Amino acid sequence: MAGATVGVVGAGITGLAVTHYLADRGVDCVTFDAAAEPGGVIDSRWVDGNLVEAGPQRMRKTPAVAALIESLGIEDEAIEAPELPLYVYADGKLGEAPLSRSAFLRTGLLSWRGKLRLLAEPLTSPGSPEESAADLFTRKFGREAYEKFVGPLYGGIYGSDPAHMPARYALSSLLEREREVGSMLTAFRRRLGDGHESPPLSFEEGVQTLPNALADAHADAVDLGTPVTDVTVAGEAGTSGGTTGGSPGDYVLETAGGHLAVDHVVVTTPADVASDLLDGVAEGAAGLADVTYNPLAIVHLAADVDVEGKGYQVGFGEDLHTLGSSWNASMFDRDGVYTVFLGGMHEPDIVEASDEHLAGVATREFRTVMGAEPSVLDVTRLERGFPAYDRTWAAVEDVHPPAGVHLATNYTARMGIPSRIREARDLARSIEAAIP
Repeated sequence: MAGATVGVVGAGITGLAVTHYLADRGVDCVTFDAAAEPGGVIDSRWVDGNLVEAGPQRMRKTPAVAALIESLGIEDEAIEAPELPLYVYADGKLGEAPLSRSAFLRTGLLSWRGKLRLLAEPLTSPGSPEESAADLFTRKFGREAYEKFVGPLYGGIYGSDPAHMPARYALSSLLEREREVGSMLTAFRRRLGDGHESPPLSFEEGVQTLPNALADAHADAVDLGTPVTDVTVAGEAGTSGGTTGGSPGDYVLETAGGHLAVDHVVVTTPADVASDLLDGVAEGAAGLADVTYNPLAIVHLAADVDVEGKGYQVGFGEDLHTLGSSWNASMFDRDGVYTVFLGGMHEPDIVEASDEHLAGVATREFRTVMGAEPSVLDVTRLERGFPAYDRTWAAVEDVHPPAGVHLATNYTARMGIPSRIREARDLARSIEAAIP
């Protein structure tokens, strides 16, 4: 595509995947990131000989993910998790989440009355975007299933409280899937891993293997350690105020080292950064500064545990600070490594506590849940841990980028690596189609 240039802001998984798919289509692309390493929130690190994930713990092996891995030649480094149960800690014990028919029959997580109410879900009216996630789930599945199963698992994905998550933002894809399959329960089970068609996936050197491979494959197009300081309309560099007219070819990316004229701009940054960059270009962009994320504290533990599974979420009403735990030990044979999460909408201020305090809480509560004595490997924090998908996300609906300016982030589509890759692929196709 001679003469067309795309500027990508952000070398996280979305920006790097956009770069990759544009390159496949012969579209010139330059990708900038302020960080010295690619991957954004994806952060795999070695601590005392143990591989830990300080960001996303894994991804699902969807067809798009599998195809991308194969195209990069890293399929031999990939590790698929075996088919394992997922648990919820409720009433002082672990209960298996009923994500399959066999698990539904054997689990003690729900009473038989709760199970029968859950099975009655297809008889309820379809979910509405105007409901909160909590109201929708309670109406569809019953209160017991909501508090001990659906709420903890879905709220745990985002570290959020479903009572503060409007369905129009938090459940848009689930509502669409319900319309397709005719059942919210079926849609929910597929969303959280019923079956093993898209198994949990990592790599021998951790999740960061994927963004590293993308950055290496397109090294000539990826400029790390170079923050974009502004996006302007050509001829208006240094000006402010809203401009909504623009068309492809009208934009300039400003950096400390100079500026780059581009035909299309793809912004993949967190909402507040996007707000600053696009305030003078996209109508409504200033409102993105109000979009909230849930902060997370992540404590990595080493322990000798007999139970195997994907991990657990903590049921509503339990007197615990931790949100849940990911069991990379049994999923990816990570030598007894367990990841514990704290904070989120449940208790955001705990993230400000000292490492010693966080480690003490995680250790004590892991011992309570698992009956094993852990040791602490590492403590880290994510200021923007998960999208909150709360009412502040209404601001996203008020953003109207001009032609040639694109937002591709976890506030324009679902979070999670497979969703980021899918959005990047679809955006690359649309950009290619728009280039004369």
